[in-house]
Amino acid sequence: MTAKAQFPDEQTQAGAFQRQADAFRGWVTEDGRSGYPAAGGRYHLYVSWACPWAHRTIIVRKLKQLDDVIGMTVVDPIRDERGWAFREGPGHSTDPLNGFRFLREAYLATDPHYTGRVTVPVLWDSRTKRIVSNSDDDLLRMFNGAFNRFTDCKLDLYPEPLRGEIDALNTFIYENVNDGVYRAGFATSQPVYEQAVRRLFEALDQLDARLRDRRYLFGPQFVETDWRLFVTLIRFDAVYHGHFKCNLRRIIDYPHLFGYLKDLYQVDGIADTVNFDHIKRHYYITHDDINPTRIVPLGPDQDLFAPHGRARLSS
Repeated sequence: MTAKAQFPDEQTQAGAFQRQADAFRGWVTEDGRSGYPAAGGRYHLYVSWACPWAHRTIIVRKLKQLDDVIGMTVVDPIRDERGWAFREGPGHSTDPLNGFRFLREAYLATDPHYTGRVTVPVLWDSRTKRIVSNSDDDLLRMFNGAFNRFTDCKLDLYPEPLRGEIDALNTFIYENVNDGVYRAGFATSQPVYEQAVRRLFEALDQLDARLRDRRYLFGPQFVETDWRLFVTLIRFDAVYHGHFKCNLRRIIDYPHLFGYLKDLYQVDGIADTVNFDHIKRHYYITHDDINPTRIVPLGPDQDLFAPHGRARLSS
């Protein structure tokens, strides 16, 4: 019996998932030299509450107080063979900007010959009527710095003295944790799955140890790396533990990672960016090759507003 790949074009013969590269890498800059000058009301973010890559951009937009500067529209969490769709429903809507029915229309408006997988997030430029970027990595940096004159928020999530260390830890977390859960969940052979799961939990063990004596990954103030990790941790017990078979341990079983997760969840505005209904319905219904019954589990029952006890860590 041959296992069915979730995305056949991104699957190796050995059964490993290899994520496609981002297609659009334009850049919004403060001075506009890139061709995309920072401006209020010009750019629009298309996202899914369910997708962790999109969730990162939603969080940084919220933290940098850019809600009134960059518009945002949420797609239906249920994705079928036509891709992400704009429909009215709880927590999602039709597209008020372009009237697109499917996000693929934005991709084809930008590149009529595009044939790859359509992903979120997407930053759309209403002036040129095209996608600026579908790279969450790039969008985090743009939102962190390019729009500073449009917000009173002085938060810097990518401080210059830490950039080398941030980049290195970002890579480690991406390869082993963020994408690691997908490498396990989308694996179509036992050896590939087991290798991914072992790497995932070795990384989680290391991160739990790192957080033993420091509040956030780099000390007393969170940076972008913390939010890159958060979007996977918040989905872990609800989705990845069962649906993706990442079940050696849960995040609630880690003494430091679970407190850290609650600490980040309780930052002002962050809980509003977490939609467990969208998250669970997307994974358990959309991935019907993994979950053919499409039954969405009720749990887990977890209190993310419980005391986290991490404010005492000063380093």
